[in-house]
Amino acid sequence: MAERDREFVEFVEQAGAGLRRTAFLVSGDRHRADDIVQDAFYRLYLAWPKVRRVGNPLAYARRMVVNAAYDGKRRPWRREVTIADVPDTVAGDDFAHGYAERDEVLEALKSLGPRQRACVVLRYYEDLSVEQTAELLGCSEGTVKSQSARGLDTLRRAIDLRRTGRAAL
Repeated sequence: MAERDREFVEFVEQAGAGLRRTAFLVSGDRHRADDIVQDAFYRLYLAWPKVRRVGNPLAYARRMVVNAAYDGKRRPWRREVTIADVPDTVAGDDFAHGYAERDEVLEALKSLGPRQRACVVLRYYEDLSVEQTAELLGCSEGTVKSQSARGLDTLRRAIDLRRTGRAAL
C-alpha cells in the first residue's frame, strides 16, 4: 500500500465516526448521513495530496460534510421521504430514559432550518468556536451567533411543546 493511501486510511479510521455523527445531526437521517460521508471521503481521496499539503484535513472534511448535508435540503429533487423509521436493534433493558431524551433533541433538531441546524450542531455538539463555525460555513461570526441563538430558542420551544403539549412563551 502506498504511503498516500496508508495516511488516508488512517485518517478515515480516526475521523469517520465523528464525521458520520456530524452528518447525521445536520441532515437528520442516518442513511443520508452515511451517503454524505461516503461521498465526502471519495472526493477527499481525490484531493488528498493537496489537502495533506495544506494541512488540517479534518476541517476540510467536516466542511465538505456540513455543506453536503444542508445543501441537499435546498435541492428538492434530492430529497427522499422516509416512510417509517425501522429500529436497528430490538429494545432490551430499560435504556428508555436516556434514549427518550436523545430522541427529543433529535426530533427538535428537525424543526430547525438547515443553517440554524448546522450552527447549533457545530457550536454545541462539535464544540467549535464561533470563529471556527463561521469559517466552516462561509459566513460571518454575527450570522453564526444569531443563527445559533435562534436555533436554541426554537429547540427549547420544540422540546417544551413535546413535553407539555403547549409552547413556552
